[in-house]
Amino acid sequence: MSSDRARGRGRRVSAEGASAEFSEFFERHHAGLSRLACLLTGEPDAADDLAADAMVVLWQRWPEVHRAGSPLAYARGTVANLARERIRAAVRERRRIRLFWARGTEPAHGPDIAGVVTVRAALERLPFRKRACVVMRYAFDIPEREVAQALGVSLGTVKSQTSKGVAELRRLLDTPAAEQLVARSSR
Repeated sequence: MSSDRARGRGRRVSAEGASAEFSEFFERHHAGLSRLACLLTGEPDAADDLAADAMVVLWQRWPEVHRAGSPLAYARGTVANLARERIRAAVRERRRIRLFWARGTEPAHGPDIAGVVTVRAALERLPFRKRACVVMRYAFDIPEREVAQALGVSLGTVKSQTSKGVAELRRLLDTPAAEQLVARSSR
């Protein structure tokens, strides 16, 4: 028996078997996908919802995704896409609100640990693709090839965006810039 058959790729799986496989996948990966969503969006309250939405999409396509052999990469890509959509919608909403109301103060979200607040503020300043590459590579230790697959970009793009994202984070996190980020995020 080949290793592909042992993993279920070469055979038809019953609906009950597919359900059991998906349930196992869900149990193993939901928390990690939620953490990924949290770091990509900067919104801890929305992270579980985004991970759950990604799991719904995955479930709807489970037979094809499972046969393709990379359900985790597909799930990560789905979380990244949903996070990008959420960020874009939030940006559009903020722009509309600014047109009608004077900008109010926004409290900093997250723990009170200054370093975490500073790093999250710096991550939020990165463009989405750079942020996704940095978070997936360094916060989740996902290999570059899997990041490329999850984001639907080339391996070279992942390497380039990760390198540029890290350089930008270094610039943002040097002492004077970091103090400005904390001041801005606590407004």
